[in-house]
Amino acid sequence: MDGARSDNRTARRGAAGKGEKVADWADGRLGIYSLGKGMRKVFPDHWSFMLGEVCLYSFIVLILTGIYLTLFFEPSGVEVVYHGSYEPLNGVMMTRAFESTLDISFDVRGGLLIRQMHHWAALVFVTGMLVHMMRVFFTGAYRKPRELNWVFGWTLLMLGIITGLTGYSLPDDLLSGTGIRFAQGAILSVPIVGTYLSFFLFGGEFPGHDIISRLFPIHVLLLPGIMLGLVVAHVILVWYHKHTQFPGPGRDQRTVTGMPLLPVYMAKAGGFFFLVFGALAIMGGLAQINPVWAFGPYRPDLVTTGAQPDWYLGFSEGLIRVMPGWEINAWGHTLVLGVFIPFSLFPLILLALGVYPFIEAWITGDKRDHHILDRPRNVPVRTGLGVAWLTLYVVLLIGGGNDIVATHLHLSINAITWFVRISVFVAPVLAFIVTQRICLGLQRRDRDKVLHGRETGTVKRLPHGEYVEVHEPLSQAQLHTLTAHEQHPPYEIGPLVDANGVRRPVKPSQRVRARLARAMFGPGTHIPKPTAEEYREVTSGDHHH
Repeated sequence: MDGARSDNRTARRGAAGKGEKVADWADGRLGIYSLGKGMRKVFPDHWSFMLGEVCLYSFIVLILTGIYLTLFFEPSGVEVVYHGSYEPLNGVMMTRAFESTLDISFDVRGGLLIRQMHHWAALVFVTGMLVHMMRVFFTGAYRKPRELNWVFGWTLLMLGIITGLTGYSLPDDLLSGTGIRFAQGAILSVPIVGTYLSFFLFGGEFPGHDIISRLFPIHVLLLPGIMLGLVVAHVILVWYHKHTQFPGPGRDQRTVTGMPLLPVYMAKAGGFFFLVFGALAIMGGLAQINPVWAFGPYRPDLVTTGAQPDWYLGFSEGLIRVMPGWEINAWGHTLVLGVFIPFSLFPLILLALGVYPFIEAWITGDKRDHHILDRPRNVPVRTGLGVAWLTLYVVLLIGGGNDIVATHLHLSINAITWFVRISVFVAPVLAFIVTQRICLGLQRRDRDKVLHGRETGTVKRLPHGEYVEVHEPLSQAQLHTLTAHEQHPPYEIGPLVDANGVRRPVKPSQRVRARLARAMFGPGTHIPKPTAEEYREVTSGDHHH
């Protein structure tokens, strides 16, 4: 009898429960057991890594608020007479697009909050992408195997700028209409085909009646769909390649030191999403942005005073504002160089950022995988180039707002224009030189800290009367962090004549590569790290106090 009861209990223990059966069924079709293992994936922890999360969460807010606005916005260029809640514009002729924007702002419950959240989220999204890419650039996180992910991020930045332009233009207010007029003028400057492109986009003479209805599906369907696919691909590659990390004890090219995705990182990421969402909600509720009712509907014969695009497009306008008004008339055509040259430089400035990782990889010839980040001070030339690029961006941004700067600072607009024209060539060079010298100075300080330790501020008098400052030796972890970077010799062509006296052919590309390598990684571009012999000599003698 007792044996039968034991057999029954064994049978009950051996039988799978309902939950286990459901889990087995799902695993056979979805592989959830392997997904569970992935939830234990380790991610390093550093404050700068949250910049990418800011981009992701603001993009989610953009999608959510954009869906809400799409329900009420009418992308129509049909002209109507306004009779709505905003009394100052009653009886004014406007497009249905502008009228529906006013209705969203004054009649739809929560409409103005969602509109402003959407606009602020767009600004934060582009800002976050640029700052995130600068973090990746200055730390060398774009190196193999992450070059493709850099291209994805750069494409997202470009698409974000274009999406912002299309969304900024949809309300058809006087400010956004001025921006569209600016874009149309740039398109007209394209030699030979500019007029045809303008007619195709606007459906005839500017402003036409088709541009809003054409921008709408591009803004709400095409560009966001492409961006969503790129975001997913970007996150998948981050997962696949594992996250980069800053140098430190226990960190190398094979291991990652940090916290698991579930539950630690997932909880932190979830909390941070609501922080970003809350911050955007506060900004949308308290900080007014793009008050279209104050600008009024767009009219081709009017321009608002101080009309400025959003900051991420300001540098493109700066290019045109500071360019001399050069024109060439030949064979019945007018080539407006004062507009076409800046219009061509706009994508080239951004393209320089996109192709840099491939140029550096070609110069170094480094085929290894890199999972440890560089400290910007240890790569002075790259850091200097990045600061020079940002300096150029800021200078052009000042040029794009030269009228605002002139009125607020009570300066001559001509003086500001000439300042920007000169600074476009001078400021990036000065920024590069100053940044490189700062990086070399920081490298010298790190070298001294490794050899002599940290300054404590305590002064000690020696028996023979000499006063010295007591230095505290660094820990092994600090020593590792300060000396973990590599300093490889730059690429060299080698001897031009072989052992038999025969001149070796050298391609022009090899000569260019050698010169660039010497300029970026040759003598004078870094301070040699202290060797183990130097460290032992200093720390074991009387020089260490």
